[in-house]
Amino acid sequence: MSGIQEMVAKKVKVTMIESLIKNQPNTFRSIFQRKKSKNEEDSSPSGSPKSIPQLSPFANSVVARCSKILQMPTEEMQQLFDSELPGINKEPETYSRSLLEFISYQTLYSMSRRPDYLSDKEFRRLAYDMMLAWECPGSESEPLPQETASCSNEEVEDKEEWSLFYSNSTNMAVQFDDKKTVGPEAFARIAPACIALADIITVHNLFDSLTSSSGHRLHFLVFDKYIRSLDKVIKATKNALHPSTGNLHLSEGEIALEVDGTVPTQPVLQHIGISAWPGRLTLTSHALYFESLGVGLYDKAVRYDLAADTKQRIKPELTGPLGARLFDKAVMYKSTSVIDPVFLEFPEFKGSSRRDYWLDICLEVLRAHKFIRKHNLSEIQKSEVLARAVFGIFRIRAIREAFHVFSSHYRTLLTFNLAESLPGGDSILETLLDRLLLINGMQRDASGSPPAKQQRQSSPNFLLALSQLGFTLQKEIGYEGDAVLIGDVWVGERNPLEIVVRQSISDSGRAEAAQATVDQVKVEGIDTNLAVMKELLFPFLELARRIQILASWEDNFKSTVFLLLFCFAIIRNWIRFILPCVLVFLAVVMLFRRKFGKSKPLEPFRITSPPNRNAVEQLLTLQEVITQVEALIQDGNIFLLKIRALLFAVLPQATDMVALLLVFAALVFAFLPFKYIIMLVLVEAYTREMPYRKETSNKWIRRAREWWIRIPAAPVQLVKPDDKKKKS
Repeated sequence: MSGIQEMVAKKVKVTMIESLIKNQPNTFRSIFQRKKSKNEEDSSPSGSPKSIPQLSPFANSVVARCSKILQMPTEEMQQLFDSELPGINKEPETYSRSLLEFISYQTLYSMSRRPDYLSDKEFRRLAYDMMLAWECPGSESEPLPQETASCSNEEVEDKEEWSLFYSNSTNMAVQFDDKKTVGPEAFARIAPACIALADIITVHNLFDSLTSSSGHRLHFLVFDKYIRSLDKVIKATKNALHPSTGNLHLSEGEIALEVDGTVPTQPVLQHIGISAWPGRLTLTSHALYFESLGVGLYDKAVRYDLAADTKQRIKPELTGPLGARLFDKAVMYKSTSVIDPVFLEFPEFKGSSRRDYWLDICLEVLRAHKFIRKHNLSEIQKSEVLARAVFGIFRIRAIREAFHVFSSHYRTLLTFNLAESLPGGDSILETLLDRLLLINGMQRDASGSPPAKQQRQSSPNFLLALSQLGFTLQKEIGYEGDAVLIGDVWVGERNPLEIVVRQSISDSGRAEAAQATVDQVKVEGIDTNLAVMKELLFPFLELARRIQILASWEDNFKSTVFLLLFCFAIIRNWIRFILPCVLVFLAVVMLFRRKFGKSKPLEPFRITSPPNRNAVEQLLTLQEVITQVEALIQDGNIFLLKIRALLFAVLPQATDMVALLLVFAALVFAFLPFKYIIMLVLVEAYTREMPYRKETSNKWIRRAREWWIRIPAAPVQLVKPDDKKKKS
């Protein structure tokens, strides 16, 4: 604790944590600039923080530890909270939770200014206890546990001034932790306050990854292991590669994020054309580097720039020896700067998680640079975007190395990848852009121009947090004095970025639920799918069947009545109301079902399944269907080739006849009203089976078919592609 007291005893000058409290620029300045009186300095080490009546016993124990770290009495912190946030909701639960957030955010900010704070066990324990206290902040949330531990002389010299919350809060936290774990809401409100731990955009997916095997509740052991793994990843990255080390010559502000291919049993193969070569692959904040393995040494690195605007594409791809497409374990990189696509293969015996991991982190860097170019961001805004992407890669590395799990679809821990895949992800990026524009003291309106009244300036939080951990994306930041290193969190409310993220997560949840129903109703087999489609289209098929019966003139009276009614509707121009009436009828049915059918679950659609067929019979059915489709395509091609022959007068007599018919049709369309044309066409088609003209109709159809058969098809010549370039 001596190191903590020495740290907090310094006069720290900081501005208001802008991400915490909207329109309150002086909230934390008064805390960190506060000068202690002489009496307070003398009594602080042995003073006992008083409990806050509105808080639960465990929340008071957390606040007591925060009070010791901040060197401020608890009652004064509460007074400052009341003065800085006078409009906060005074409901007991809301007030106590907001007060706890206020104090917790200050403490996390103060502790994150220490060097190597991720290695501090007290930081990990206190951050977790803040989440536990957030779930039961009010005085009525839980009863005070019986405290049986005694106070040691090392903690306090005067037993009369001994405080339960000050002396034994850690023991209480351990006992509390045995009974409770942390839920997603508490984690999402506390963890993003420390930028290195979580991003507000991906915090829910991070929680899902940490609790994938613990019933969606976070235990301290898992949380502690995650932070220790994150600390290990950050230190390993700092010590791995530096500019001008080995064959890599990194530019200023370029950070090496991941290296693979250094272990002989897990090489990385680069395929260009039919050649392949093992080597070492390095991803930085700006590019990919591949170093081919020579005789015991690595050759000069080939650089694939991810920051340049060269129409770059990165996607999963199949690869194999001599260009064969056998194994789905490669990433393809293609741009205008390379002649042939480059395939980077990540061999492994089982699955393709190694390839998928590299695909994700490469796409994250690429999409971050695309976001920067799209909005033409300034240098400091660009560094802030890259810092957010770098922290995301650090977190996914920590999860992967500590728990050996890989994020699935909609569960990525990378900000720009998630925005690309989530419904409404473009809204997330737009809100993030508004946050970035505040770094230069500007905020766009609907037209994209800055408003007349300038908003207050924001700090590049992620860039400063990354710089404090020892990484340099930008040499001169210009925010050293009054920097704020708190994440995108506000006390007692949600900021716009958190709101839009929650909306996107809600939309994605509905999309996943809908997709689950789609997966449930999928059936296998061509005959089964045809049976399902036939049943679904039954109303339309039945309507077509009844019209066909009327058109066959089996009942002359019904057919005549239907024809007269239809012609009368066309003449009176009522035909145009048919489609609107159908649409209105469907809308009324849907609204009726919504109003009166809520309590009735939708009954499953019953379909009589066809007889079961073995694999050979299904293959034969598939072959038959493919043959029929091929025949239809052939008939379509023949039709088009005969039309081509008519256009180019291959058969002059037929061409003359078609030309005359086209001129006659043009005159009809020019001088006859369109409704009469429709009526004539329908009457002609409807009365073909009429007893008085059935024989004549069949004769004309036969003559037309014979005439069509005599028309030759235009010639076709198949030319093989020139594959000389491919062979070379």
